[in-house]
Amino acid sequence: MKLSSNNYILSLLSLLLLSASFTTSISVEDKFIQCLNLKSEPSIPLSTVCTQNESTFSSILQSSAQNLRYLEPSKPKPEFIFTPLYESHVQASVICAKQIGIHLRVRSGGHDYEGLSYVSQIETPFVIVDLSKLRSINVDIVDNSAWIQAGATIGEVYYRIAEKSKIHGFPAGLCTSLGVGGHITGGAYGTMMRKYGLGADNVLDARIIDVNGKILDRAAMGEDLFWAIRGGGGASFGIILSWKIKLVPVPETVTVFTVMKNLEQGATKILYRWQQVADKLDENLFIRVIIQPASSGQKTGPKRTITTLYNAVFLGGTEKLLQVMQQSFPELGLTKNDCIETSWIKSVLYIGGFPSNTPPEILLKGKSTFKNYFKAKSDFVKKPISETALEGLWKRLLAEDSPLMIWNPYGGQMSKIPESETPFPHRNGTLFKIQYVITWYDEEKNETMHMDWIRKLYNYMAPYVSKFPREAYVNYRDLDLGMNKKDNTSFVQASVWGVKYFKDNFNRLVRVKTKVDPDNFFRHEQSIPPLPLEDHYNKV
Repeated sequence: MKLSSNNYILSLLSLLLLSASFTTSISVEDKFIQCLNLKSEPSIPLSTVCTQNESTFSSILQSSAQNLRYLEPSKPKPEFIFTPLYESHVQASVICAKQIGIHLRVRSGGHDYEGLSYVSQIETPFVIVDLSKLRSINVDIVDNSAWIQAGATIGEVYYRIAEKSKIHGFPAGLCTSLGVGGHITGGAYGTMMRKYGLGADNVLDARIIDVNGKILDRAAMGEDLFWAIRGGGGASFGIILSWKIKLVPVPETVTVFTVMKNLEQGATKILYRWQQVADKLDENLFIRVIIQPASSGQKTGPKRTITTLYNAVFLGGTEKLLQVMQQSFPELGLTKNDCIETSWIKSVLYIGGFPSNTPPEILLKGKSTFKNYFKAKSDFVKKPISETALEGLWKRLLAEDSPLMIWNPYGGQMSKIPESETPFPHRNGTLFKIQYVITWYDEEKNETMHMDWIRKLYNYMAPYVSKFPREAYVNYRDLDLGMNKKDNTSFVQASVWGVKYFKDNFNRLVRVKTKVDPDNFFRHEQSIPPLPLEDHYNKV
């Protein structure tokens, strides 16, 4: 029996409506999995996708997240977490997120201070691509290099290098649970930065997935993109799969020490002197200062004091170190008894705060136990801060329960590398960098009070730090500096924090972004903006 033309049209419309109804009833998760299985080889195990309804969701979400502020119930949660097992899975996730129109966040280590890799405050729904299963490390001592996947921690990288050689290392982070994918995108500084520069300064090649889901190495991506990803901040240009790093020589014996001075022991004058010499010391010597309030232990007088811990690594033996200190910084009063000779890999554990008898294998655990509520900010200092200003700083630190400041010395190789060599611009003329941290343990109860305190402290420090711009370190993300808006990553707005993080390099980063991701697929609260097409040739 033949249908009339009207009946045929009605039947066709019914089928189309039924199909549309069926399509809209499929969850975002199901659409994503269907797409993944079509686009990737090998196929996607169901265990790699975890939704909010599953019992393991919270533990996976929290697994590498450091800042508990962003795990509060009030904060947006991803629709699901995808943990790829192969590079092809990551490629498929980019293609499928674009196809179904869902926002993507990428996590390698989860140390980002404002939770940008696992929380989206500017748009929902979103999904997390967690790279924690992509953590292979292949060390080639003969070639002085290693390929390291993005999900590995820097501690694992250090261990695998030391496993092959006692006289090779890599100049990157002090905190061993940092995921190398994001860590190197911001610069990656550590105890050997004065000798060899940053981790980003010692990258030879990389593999990145671009906005089209293609895997590009250095040759394929071109030198502009390769420049941008080595210090231009994470998650603006693509997904880092792996880095090829250059290994650096280290002596078989290095020396470490920690010397404490409190206010009663002349801490203010010694710290003023440290500011004058820290960037000029032998480039084999790295002395950072950890500053915090502590009990004075006195029966009379103030109950609390300020302690300054001089925490150091020297690439050499004790005798040479004592000569250097006597010549350059005798005010600290370093003695042979303060010094510990050890191997480079054990110096990593020492600086990381592990107990003295901890075996290096602890680095293979890969995850940090440090989790609390915190807010951090950063500054770069060009001139020594006066003793009077330091005394005002002490009063403010003593007014808080658990504040912390870390002063990291610059100079050496950091003064020799041009500002434009990589996007990381904080080079010649910088004496040291300040990290400010305030922590608390009572959820949201006193968050406003603590946040107000650190912002006031930051305001107090304004006269004593870099100006025009007041510089900041991109790996210490600070949303107080500004945020992108949903569907409006404005060049003008982003310049406010972009110039603080990257100085004049920001404009070049925008040009690269406009070229490789003009539709702004890879975006977050402080991602690099592309220029609107009509402005592409006018503004930058």
